[in-house]
Amino acid sequence: MSPITAELLEHFQQQGYVVLREYLSGDEVAEMLNEVQRFINDVIPTLASEEAFYEDKSRPETLKQIHRMCEYDSFFTKQMAGPRFLPLAQALLQADVVVKNMQYFNKPPLIGEPTPPHQDGYYFMLEPNEALTMWLALEQVDEENGCVRYIPGSHLTGMRPHGKSGTLGFSQGIQDYTEEDIQREEPIPAEPGDLIIHHAMTVHRANGNHSEFRHRRAMGMVYYSTEATVARDKVTAYQQSLVEELTAEGKI
Repeated sequence: MSPITAELLEHFQQQGYVVLREYLSGDEVAEMLNEVQRFINDVIPTLASEEAFYEDKSRPETLKQIHRMCEYDSFFTKQMAGPRFLPLAQALLQADVVVKNMQYFNKPPLIGEPTPPHQDGYYFMLEPNEALTMWLALEQVDEENGCVRYIPGSHLTGMRPHGKSGTLGFSQGIQDYTEEDIQREEPIPAEPGDLIIHHAMTVHRANGNHSEFRHRRAMGMVYYSTEATVARDKVTAYQQSLVEELTAEGKI
């Protein structure tokens, strides 16, 4: 039986996100953490520098983001394409889906920077912008160490204007974000194994990690509807420009 009930589907369609508590067991979370560490140890050294971002490139413990893990490792390929996550994307988008990206996110203690308000669809460059992102908590996440904050229903009101944010890993942010937007936010604390899923057009952000010792580790999984078309020339040009900019700044 699918965990996506009619009520959850309605919530996703109206609010732009849905939360599945305890979606992974403690053992499954431990396995994911072990596989992430293996990837860090064994795979990252073989990749181009733009596939992993650090808060401080000279300090490996400040790793904050890994891109396209499912393209480089069979464990993560199977996770993305297997029965645990892909059917959820199909049920929520009400369409067949394309496996796009699996990422690792972290905000190291005290130095983990805020995630600017944005819509994932701005980066995806799809027409129509039918896609979703799954966000799997690998440890406790709350307002102190930077939980995700959504504006409910914002996926229904179009694309907001984005511009350079200056944040590594989230280069574009909403430029006209107001106090009214902040007041509308819904913070989503999470425990290890909780799965949060949002539409590509849902506005969201996260504060920095203000805790002294706790990380904020999570996995992100992106699926596109097969009904969406990618503006490939725009994506390629954007990615090339971003890599050149980050390389020049010594961030990758």
